[in-house]
Amino acid sequence: MSISKINTEKAPAAIGPYSQAIRTEGLIFVSGQLPVDGGVLQTEIGKATAASLNNIKSILEKAGSDMSKVVKTTVLLSSMDDFAAMNKVYESFFTAPFPARACFAVKQLPKNACVEIECVAEA
Repeated sequence: MSISKINTEKAPAAIGPYSQAIRTEGLIFVSGQLPVDGGVLQTEIGKATAASLNNIKSILEKAGSDMSKVVKTTVLLSSMDDFAAMNKVYESFFTAPFPARACFAVKQLPKNACVEIECVAEA
């Protein structure tokens, strides 16, 4: 099995012992992306969702892939009250058939972010 690290300066650097993404066996596993845009943590759920997804987009582009090849996402929210607003922005990043998805509310996210999104995509 061949594993390669994917890293781009167009998305926030990892804040721990993990990679922005890993490519293996024709798949790209993108680590959870916080809503950081230009070094600033976005706190409004719409802007935050767009920032997280734009970070994913940048990482996938660095890997030679794109958002149309995303097959699975996981969305973590600090509050399910943000679900509808997140979903509206999320939908604008994808086309049918939409990726499979799980969405969870969690007690707390790193840096007290309101959203974090990870994905798996085809290489």
